[in-house]
Amino acid sequence: MPSLDELKNKYRSALDTIQREGVRLTHLHVQDEKLFIQGAAPSEQVKNDVWNQIKAVDPSYKDLTCDLTVDPSLAPQQTQAAAATASGGSSTRTYTVKPGDTLSKIAQEFYGQANAYNRIFEANRDKLSDPNKIQVGQQLVIPS
Repeated sequence: MPSLDELKNKYRSALDTIQREGVRLTHLHVQDEKLFIQGAAPSEQVKNDVWNQIKAVDPSYKDLTCDLTVDPSLAPQQTQAAAATASGGSSTRTYTVKPGDTLSKIAQEFYGQANAYNRIFEANRDKLSDPNKIQVGQQLVIPS
């Protein structure tokens, strides 16, 4: 029987997407020899992103049960960003700082360039006084 850690490692990319995109997990355990993931995604797009990661790891996902619903109230900022985009504004995303993160690392993830960290710093001047001092759990705006 696979352990919880083995299954979590196998599906790490999907679990990283869950964390990065603000999916609220209600269950993450082994049930019937499968990794059981249950929670709510802030949008249909995020739910699809999680499923795409799952299928990229194992198209049959025979050792996984994933039950995600969509709860738009989990992402009011993304809803506002979508409305701003529809009205001609620019879109933004939010990101929750994890242990080991730096603005450069986050910029690399979102823009493909670590030296684009200043875009994130400038968009978060209201909560950051120094680009080298971010806190785990902080919600940062990621401009497009």
